[in-house]
Amino acid sequence: MKINSLFITATGTDIGKTYVSALIVKKIREIGLNCGYFKPVLSGATKDLNGKLNLGDPEFVIKTAGLNCSANDCVSYCFEDPVSPHLAALRVGCDIEIEKIVSDYNKLLEVYDFIVVEGAGGITCPLNISSDKLLLPDVIKAVGGNIIIVADSGLGTINSSFLTAEFAKNQGFNILGFILNNYDENNFMHVDNKMQIENLTGLKVFATVKQGQTDFGKSDDILKFILGEEL
Repeated sequence: MKINSLFITATGTDIGKTYVSALIVKKIREIGLNCGYFKPVLSGATKDLNGKLNLGDPEFVIKTAGLNCSANDCVSYCFEDPVSPHLAALRVGCDIEIEKIVSDYNKLLEVYDFIVVEGAGGITCPLNISSDKLLLPDVIKAVGGNIIIVADSGLGTINSSFLTAEFAKNQGFNILGFILNNYDENNFMHVDNKMQIENLTGLKVFATVKQGQTDFGKSDDILKFILGEEL
C-alpha cells in the first residue's frame, strides 16, 4: 500500500514540531515531489489589529517550504487560547470532529502527492472530551501513514522520548524514528541523550537539528527514512 502521508508528533508541547515539519516539507519538495502540509488543530493563534487570527504555524511552514497555498487551507480548527485544543474548543463552544479533519485531509490529497501532517502538543493530546472522546492517536489512525517523534535534545528528553515511543508502539503505529531538535554536537549531554534514546527505544535518531538550522543539507538519509521506495 502506498503511503501518502507522514505524521509529526512530539514528546510534548513547544518541542519543535512546526520547525521540523517545515524542514521536512522543504526537503521533500526539493526532490520534485509535490508535498503539502496539514495541521488538523491549532491553538494559541494570535489576533491582528482587525481581530483576524494569525495562523503562525502553517504560515511558517508555507514560507519555509515555498508552498503556494493559503494558511487556511492547511488547518481544520484554529483557536486563540494557548491551551490544550479540547479546552480551547470548549471555551468557544466548538466540537472538534474527526469527520471534518478526515474530509479536509482527503481534499489535500487531491492537490498533493504526499502530505506532512503535524499534530498538536504531545502524542496523547486531547481534542474532544465529550461523550465522543477524541485524542490525537485517533487522528493518526484516521489519516494513516508513518510517524516521526520530535524530541528536544536537553535534560529530561530520555524519559519523555521513551514514554512517547512506548505509547506509540502500543497503539500499533509504525514509527520511523526520532528527530532531535536544538541539538549541539559539542554538548556531551546531547550526545549521550541521542545514544540512550536509541538504546532504550530501539528506534533510530536519524536526524538532528541545530538551533537556527534552515534545512537538512545535501544528505538524502532523511528522505530514505521518510519516503522509502519513493526515492
